[in-house]
Amino acid sequence: MSSFLSRRRVLAGGAGAALGMSVLGATAATASAAPSLRSSREETRTLDELYRAALTDGGKLVIYAGGDTPTQQDATKAAFRKRFPEIDLTLIVDYSKYHDVRVDNQFATDTLVPDVVQLQTLQDFTRWKEQGRLLPYKPAGFSKVHDGFKDPQGTWVAIAAVAFSFLYDVAAVGADAPKSPLELIDPKWKGKIASPYPHDDDAVLYLYSLYVQQYGWEWVAALAGQDVRFARGADSPIGAVFGGEKVIGLATAGTPVSTTPVKWVVPEGHPFMAWGQRAAILKQARNPTAAKLYLSWQLSDAQQRASFNGWSVRTDTTLPAGLKPIWEYPNAHLDGFPRFMADRAAIERWKQTFALYFGEVKGDPTPGWPGLHPGA
Repeated sequence: MSSFLSRRRVLAGGAGAALGMSVLGATAATASAAPSLRSSREETRTLDELYRAALTDGGKLVIYAGGDTPTQQDATKAAFRKRFPEIDLTLIVDYSKYHDVRVDNQFATDTLVPDVVQLQTLQDFTRWKEQGRLLPYKPAGFSKVHDGFKDPQGTWVAIAAVAFSFLYDVAAVGADAPKSPLELIDPKWKGKIASPYPHDDDAVLYLYSLYVQQYGWEWVAALAGQDVRFARGADSPIGAVFGGEKVIGLATAGTPVSTTPVKWVVPEGHPFMAWGQRAAILKQARNPTAAKLYLSWQLSDAQQRASFNGWSVRTDTTLPAGLKPIWEYPNAHLDGFPRFMADRAAIERWKQTFALYFGEVKGDPTPGWPGLHPGA
């Protein structure tokens, strides 16, 4: 997304489990007392009006964003600061599966730091809504957002459409370019593939589960014999391919708009996966007006048109030539990912099964170790 992922600069140029009440501890009584939600009206103030109001309210904003590296949101920060230079923005990147439990722990210890959370762990937004943790708000442009990308009461809204598939170095593969993931078990690709661990990232896990459903466990067994370089971070295959270390990157983000030097594939008749990265304002946020400014800015047509992969969460955004709205690709399984994320027991079974094939996850988290209260 413009400014949503730093992958844009690379590609254009070339889940945490829901916590039980015993873990939430002191938050149990508060969580169970969630008030009824009223359907808020869509924001009518302009970005400039929201900007002035945010400055009056203190001019600060803290965001916890899911991602793979500490710098992944640098483009977002730069674009927001350019547009709203007097807002003191702090944006912390970590795996969504760590950010969500970090926020839960902050709830439990009454030490909440972020105003906005934007995460891949879609199930958390449902849970936090039920617990009364989210502030109902419909940003400007909310009515233009695809229905599958927003909560009717406005407790959360997707600010970016993300998709995972495979990519390859066009020059390196030559005329042998793979057309589907099924072809990646061909012996000619042995030692030439990079992938994130599917049992480390729930979006990668979902994509691998789709491969199993279509190709069977025999495909997984064959892939395990391909000397795949597994690493932490869904961005890791991008670096491996662009860096010339590997020829093919599996289960990572990209854009079908750019086809050189790397091509990211929307495979016809074969699965890939997509989802809307959800964002919400926490009800206890210290800077709610700046948070409203941020969500309205992210949903603006200008920001959506500048997305790194060409897709938008809005129904009225003009897409690059050759692209359909992401919800018009049935093999993107857009509706399947939220259901998958909600079944945490099934996810654990998938994870442990893939560990049998590919080994345990190794390596430190690629965003580093932000700690309990980053941004405080």
